[in-house]
Amino acid sequence: MEDASTETIDFSSLPKEKFRGDDYLWQWKGFWFRQPFLQAAQDVLNHYKPLPTDTVLASYPKTGTTWLKALLYSIINRSSRNSILTNHPHMLVPTLEMQLYGPKTGSFDSFAGTANSSARILATHLPYQVFSGTINSTDCRVVYITRNPKDTLVSSWHFYPKSKEVKDPWSLEDAVEKFSKGIANCGPYYDHVLGYWKESLERPNKVFFITYEELKSETKIHVKRLAEFLGCPFDDGDGKEEDAVLDDIVSNCSFEKLSNYEANKSDDGHVGWLKFPLSAFFRQGGMGDHKNYLTTEMIEHIDKITEEKFHASGFLYGI
Repeated sequence: MEDASTETIDFSSLPKEKFRGDDYLWQWKGFWFRQPFLQAAQDVLNHYKPLPTDTVLASYPKTGTTWLKALLYSIINRSSRNSILTNHPHMLVPTLEMQLYGPKTGSFDSFAGTANSSARILATHLPYQVFSGTINSTDCRVVYITRNPKDTLVSSWHFYPKSKEVKDPWSLEDAVEKFSKGIANCGPYYDHVLGYWKESLERPNKVFFITYEELKSETKIHVKRLAEFLGCPFDDGDGKEEDAVLDDIVSNCSFEKLSNYEANKSDDGHVGWLKFPLSAFFRQGGMGDHKNYLTTEMIEHIDKITEEKFHASGFLYGI
């Protein structure tokens, strides 16, 4: 890996907001970031040189990233797709700003999804508005996944308290307020989604945009679409063997199976500098899970923002 020494960032000059507990966020280029994430992001922008053959999975946190990592790895690496049975998806498809750049990171050669330079699979939570100069410098492919804003919010509310660093309780009311104001790591959520959505309309051959709900409802159909987009389609003829491979990938990457593999049940390991146990990335939330937690007033409040942000932009989604 290239030398990715972090440039000095003058945090005192950036707007700062409390996130939760003793965790703070700094605003940079219109988005909010935790300090280690921002430092690593600077390294990514300065040193990551995408190859034309790279596949970059981009997403806002808690929108289905872990599942899609498993699917992408299995689609591209069909001969070794069973690696997903013994390796955490984040160890097969590393996140640039958490595992490859910044402090205490590994090398490209240490991750199965990046060791082969002819078919590297990488992930990022960086917004398109921040990352566009880098990913537009080559013909690398970008796959973006998003999820209903209310389910994303609830998933984040469950996830962040599992951190090994911040043990303070996080009220749902506070989580809703922060989400609504866009004060979350890599937030605002709406701006993050719209950045990649608009680019997918401009360049559909470069950016594959999909929602968690689409992928969940018709997994096999969209796995086939992904394979075609990635240049490794499944046989459309009478290839029973390829049909069996497709079924195998969908089955092995299902939540029920992924969450029960030993590699994904660990409470000890963590992803780069992100101090969350590996098991924290698997929670059975499902579509519409927000209805089990959010009040009617909270739902109406977020739906109003969704109308103002998404629907007014022509993206009819999220309500």
